[in-house]
Amino acid sequence: MLLRMALDPRTPVLIGQGQVLDRSVDPTTAKHPVALMAEALTAAALDAGITLPNEVDSIRVVRLLSWKYANAAHALGTACGVRAHEYATTPHGGNMPQTLVNMTADQILRGEVDFVVLAGGESARTRAAVRDASLLPWPAAESESAPPPSHIVEDLPLLNDEEIRLGIVMPVQIYPMFETALRAAANRSMQDHDERISALWSRFSAVARDNEWAWTRTALTADEVSRVTPNNRMIGLPYRKVMNSNNQVNMAASLIMCSAARAEALGVPRDRWVFPLSGSDCHEHQFVSNRWSFAETPAVARGGQVALQLAGLHINDISLIDLYSCFPSAVQLGATSLGLDIAAPLTLTGGLSFAGGPWNNYVMHSIATAMQRLRNAPREKAFIWANGGYATKHAFGVYAMQPPANGFRHDSPQAEIDALPRRELALGDDAAGDATIEAYSVMHDREGAPERLVAAALRHDGRRVWVVSDDRSLAASFTSGEHVGDSVTLRRSGELA
Repeated sequence: MLLRMALDPRTPVLIGQGQVLDRSVDPTTAKHPVALMAEALTAAALDAGITLPNEVDSIRVVRLLSWKYANAAHALGTACGVRAHEYATTPHGGNMPQTLVNMTADQILRGEVDFVVLAGGESARTRAAVRDASLLPWPAAESESAPPPSHIVEDLPLLNDEEIRLGIVMPVQIYPMFETALRAAANRSMQDHDERISALWSRFSAVARDNEWAWTRTALTADEVSRVTPNNRMIGLPYRKVMNSNNQVNMAASLIMCSAARAEALGVPRDRWVFPLSGSDCHEHQFVSNRWSFAETPAVARGGQVALQLAGLHINDISLIDLYSCFPSAVQLGATSLGLDIAAPLTLTGGLSFAGGPWNNYVMHSIATAMQRLRNAPREKAFIWANGGYATKHAFGVYAMQPPANGFRHDSPQAEIDALPRRELALGDDAAGDATIEAYSVMHDREGAPERLVAAALRHDGRRVWVVSDDRSLAASFTSGEHVGDSVTLRRSGELA
């Protein structure tokens, strides 16, 4: 059959996908992350119409946070009765599921592996509800007999010393700053911009409503998204709670990848095969401090363009799109960089706020959903953008039911991105003097009261300075009116005069 199809037997193909969720927080019944992954892998095998082999080349698990294992990939193999030549993990980052697909596709094409399991999952909802870990009858890392996992993806540190010193370390602080920079760059009023992002998130919630694997399946109106209430308090201005990624979920997903020859030998029906056509991986300037603008993501533009060009496609040829959606600013940055209308369908799942944001593994759910959608509409193409860090690390994938005309192709435009202009950061006493605010957010406490100002500003020479203040009255003064463009005077880095 492969000869009749003129298909390279080494062509990488996705043959199975599985998604699971568990709403239990009862410590006696709630499942630990690997148990969820085992269910997802079993579902992926059923989806492919196969019995899991006793032995595979590699089991690759996306780095998880809600429980500690000696080797999560080994634990998954043990749970499913599968041995692997390699048990691997990744660094942190929401780009990792797509990066794993890109890496695995390359290795299948080169003949280095032939059958690979990808999985990831979290039980964060249970861990948040059951704070005393000793109450959970889950496997203890120290009791496991397992080899150390292979680290198959190079890590990229995301914070410099100054960002750490000033406590500018959380996505909930930084993505709102992107939002204010986007608003100012568009010369949009605060009300108009709030209405814009509320409508965006309302559309995402409507997609989640129709997604059987979404964590929250209640569609919200734009007014319900924007209205501040005790259950939708302000987190980091201008983001209400519902605009933040929902990491408090118990979810897992798994993908099965193999060569076309292996899929044929296993008897996987041809209408289950989904082909990765192309992929790319890259990152912005490593530290947010050095980005040229808070309103642009040039690496998304270049990385997305590379993936599409390698597939011989334009973004307008793609009907199934899933942009990473941890916060509204991520979607807007991605859409602008890729040449997409913000009103277009930009999620397949409903996004991290509604479908669920299981830390690093959201995009494995995106890819699984894309597989389902492509099988139902075999003439369509799918495009996935995965993001890690602070809109820092990017991975892209293009998928179809038809094999790539020139084989799977992967590349990175990193050298071109590294050559783009970057800003220097003024440090310590060298930051003293006048500056102009370019982006800001106000962090709120759990009662919804302003408590901390975080801002980035530019000196007259183009260098960036950080502004932070725990003065609650000052923070409160930044919650009304537009403050991008305001002049400030610093005593030193992080300190207003």
